[in-house]
Amino acid sequence: MSRVGKKPIQIPAKTTVAITDKLVTVKGPKGTLNRNIHPTTALLIEGNMITVQVQDDDKKSQALKGLTRSLVANMVEGVDKGFERVLEINGIGYRAAVEGNSLVLNLGFSHPVNFPLPAGISAIVEKNNQIKLSGIDKELLGQTAASIRKIRPPEPYKGKGVKYAEEYIQRKAGKTGTK
Repeated sequence: MSRVGKKPIQIPAKTTVAITDKLVTVKGPKGTLNRNIHPTTALLIEGNMITVQVQDDDKKSQALKGLTRSLVANMVEGVDKGFERVLEINGIGYRAAVEGNSLVLNLGFSHPVNFPLPAGISAIVEKNNQIKLSGIDKELLGQTAASIRKIRPPEPYKGKGVKYAEEYIQRKAGKTGTK
């Protein structure tokens, strides 16, 4: 049995949830999100709580129950509070700047990298080396942060590159000259 899927989702005061066929629409103070759910799952709204039901009791249905519950809970939290992801840039001369709806990154290449931000994601650069991404869609925010990190991932010798703020880079020892 799915332990995650059993937990009901609390709907905040200023948030509304509508279900038509298999399309879930969540509206809140920060915006609106839509998502299609799997045909074997169903959402029940009772007062200010949402519960997830499945047709079968097999292993795949239970996994889909937990997945659907997590996706809908992230939608509700996103339109109510929003999500934030922080990236750090380490390296001499490495920096970032926001120009319009794109992020300009100087990461040691011969040219600056222009990264267009997707709709719904905003970026703030602090101290030239800390990027704060924010948005209401957790999935899109995580994918955007991973795409920015992929441009120059941190290397294990000096730690130069783009990393998540909470990420720990395990360092390797450099060459040792034996004479």
